[in-house]
Amino acid sequence: MRISEAFKMAVTAITSHKLRSVLTLIGIIAGVASIIAVMTGISVIQNTMEAEMSVLGSEVFQVQKWAAGGPMSEEEQRKIMKRRPTTTEHADAIRENVKTVTLVGSELWDFGHTVKYRDKSTNQNMTICGGTPEYAPNNTHYIGHGRNMTIDDLRMNRNVVVLGYAVAQELFPWTDPLQKTVKIDGHKFQVIGVFESKKSAMGGNYDNYLLIPITVYKKVYGKYNTFGRENSVNITVRAKSPDLVQEAIAETRAVMRRERGLKPNEEDDFTIFTNESQIKTFNEVTAGIKVGAFVIGIIALIVAGIGIMNIMLVSVTERTREIGVRKSLGARKKDILRQFLIEAIILCNIGGVFGVLIGFGLGNIMAMVTDFKISTPMNWAIIGLLFCTAVGLIFGYWPARKASILSPIESLRYE
Repeated sequence: MRISEAFKMAVTAITSHKLRSVLTLIGIIAGVASIIAVMTGISVIQNTMEAEMSVLGSEVFQVQKWAAGGPMSEEEQRKIMKRRPTTTEHADAIRENVKTVTLVGSELWDFGHTVKYRDKSTNQNMTICGGTPEYAPNNTHYIGHGRNMTIDDLRMNRNVVVLGYAVAQELFPWTDPLQKTVKIDGHKFQVIGVFESKKSAMGGNYDNYLLIPITVYKKVYGKYNTFGRENSVNITVRAKSPDLVQEAIAETRAVMRRERGLKPNEEDDFTIFTNESQIKTFNEVTAGIKVGAFVIGIIALIVAGIGIMNIMLVSVTERTREIGVRKSLGARKKDILRQFLIEAIILCNIGGVFGVLIGFGLGNIMAMVTDFKISTPMNWAIIGLLFCTAVGLIFGYWPARKASILSPIESLRYE
């Protein structure tokens, strides 16, 4: 018997018992949908996180006192807290001694600030950055209106500010903010530019930022931030080309170790990270969730497979006389075995297809109601259908074999 004939007979057997087939499919659908929904949800978050972690350009890396993120033990946290701050002098040393880089910027950050213009005032949730002219290109946060700060602004300690897009919209809804004077925590600053809008799907808001010269930041806000910690400079470094990033990192590390007086046997007391290292850390954190979801889904599929095996055994019993007739007309054992195996595989994959579609829908619910990007991880859809095929083969084999070894004479006598 040809496979096409076996396929047609299997489809006929499934469609002739619609209610039983549907009830059998529920388990498969639930198992596949659970895997696909979780993997899709993680993919939605991961794609968005990777896009937002890529705030640094492909040629840019950062040097700072603090770790780049990810889980840490209490001992590691205490060790990092004891590190010496990174400083603008370290940035100057990198700029002067590393020949594979073009832009070296310095940044100091603080949170919870207020901006006022006449009778208008923002909430006390503004993020302020004391930076250098390299802030915009190194962080891919460009000026949309007006100008960026300059080296002269830093050298002359000018009280100038570049407003985030939302800040400008809130304080100057109908007027041009350029050359206007605003008050940041009571200190007067002249607006020289406005950043382009840059929203975050993760709930953060790049539009609530303020950029002032780092020299002015130090003069106004002093040595400590609002959390009582000594300010430590974030140093952003742009390599001359993507191919030179690793070489630039190695040279920067050597300069930093020399500047900080570290001995050859001492570990680094600073962190260097890139977009790729941040994304790698995030993927390591989510790996456990993926494994857990996969295991739960497989358990659900195994339970569904047991259900399919029971249904197939019932089907074999009901169709004993049919099997006897087919054998008396020349059907071989392998023909009967193939027919029932194909029936089990088709049944599992029908459930698998519905499970994939439902899983995609459930996994993308968050993306539909937020600014997250919709994701359809087809690799997991293929994996889910392959497992459905495996479930059909494994749990359909016993009923198929039982059908194939039935005696034709006893089968014809069966009522």
